[in-house]
Amino acid sequence: MKDISKIANELALAKTKDEKKKLARVILEEAYEKKVYPWSINDFYMARAKDRFGGFTVPAINLRTMTYELARAIFRAAGAINAGAFIFEIAKSEMGYTDQIPSEYVSMCLAAAIAENYQGPVFIQGDHIQLKAKNYNENPGKEIEGIKLLIKEAVRAGFYNIDIDSSTLVDLSQASAKAEQLHNYKVCAELTNFIRSIQPGELNVSVGGEIGEVGKKNSTPLELRAFMQGYAELLKKGNIGISKISIQTGTSHGGVVMPDGTVAKVKVDFETLKNLSLLARDEFGMAGAVQHGASTLPSDAFGKFPEVETAEIHLATQFQNMVYDSPHFPKKLRDKIYNWIKENLTSEKKEKDTEEQFMYRARKKALGPFKKEILGLEPGVKKAIVEEVEKEFRFLFGKLNIKDTKDLVSKYVSPGPIKARIADDNTHVEMDGEGDD
Repeated sequence: MKDISKIANELALAKTKDEKKKLARVILEEAYEKKVYPWSINDFYMARAKDRFGGFTVPAINLRTMTYELARAIFRAAGAINAGAFIFEIAKSEMGYTDQIPSEYVSMCLAAAIAENYQGPVFIQGDHIQLKAKNYNENPGKEIEGIKLLIKEAVRAGFYNIDIDSSTLVDLSQASAKAEQLHNYKVCAELTNFIRSIQPGELNVSVGGEIGEVGKKNSTPLELRAFMQGYAELLKKGNIGISKISIQTGTSHGGVVMPDGTVAKVKVDFETLKNLSLLARDEFGMAGAVQHGASTLPSDAFGKFPEVETAEIHLATQFQNMVYDSPHFPKKLRDKIYNWIKENLTSEKKEKDTEEQFMYRARKKALGPFKKEILGLEPGVKKAIVEEVEKEFRFLFGKLNIKDTKDLVSKYVSPGPIKARIADDNTHVEMDGEGDD
């Protein structure tokens, strides 16, 4: 029997893309033998709209550090309540600053499933596959081609769920909602058509769209209808469209940081979330709306998301915070990381930022440079940190009401081996951007 933990650690610390992909193939083959399959949540989401089941919200969790260990914690938390409706995800920007290429991230999730004796589909998602408005305005073709390269690598690696974020192209200065959404729906449709052309024949990749950039003005029914009308006009005949839609309801990525470094309590517009989620389901056959930037919300907010039929919720920053701020995280290493940030990222400090605000926003970018040191923490230290985060996973899974969803997932999703394999090309893909949760 293979030592899956050893292989996962070797892959995470491998220095070249070729080394990582070689080890990724080993993990994928082992996963198939254990009946663990990277898969798409698309059929489950389409069935949610068609068969009108709900009352739960699917958590999509971004793991920026200690990915293998925290993924194992997620499988344990899910297994304890027979949950199957949960997603592992990583944003385009996070792939860059955490030093996790697509094949590595997929491998960590599959290895974790193997280690925890999980069987069935593993939903792995490319979060915020985002276009930069500045680059798009200067050269639309070049920006779109770069996104297509990343999508191609991600799908080949096992990301069978892709969230397209072209909401950065929305122009609120236009006279009509459709004109505002023009470049957004145009690019989203083009990328959806591209995904359908490269996806494995065994499945339909779940594709998400976005109508309101997180941190900007709250979304409206008019905007959703305008986006979907334009999108439908450009979607190739016979192609399946998006399965969900991300909207803005008052949150921001990472939360709103106060001068003392704490996160402000933000109110989510649950009425907007409810109305747009039901509109997405009833008029457009989608699972519903998606809530971004939610992990730092007050604890009492999470139970409300299932109540308003939120299809999916994205959670990231709080888990990173729990690692950094854990009493078990070595002070010596934390000080070393913070000194590195001061020496290397000071140019990113905003004029009005306090030291605490700057450090809170910037410390995520140290996860890649200090990946080896963090993964090399003493086993007892890592175990203690993971146990703290696992408690948070269990709390959230309970509040989001995903108990016993494994049987429901099994009813609509039939995973199996995919003929396509991890990409063999060495195409350089820029993994930068701003969108993460």
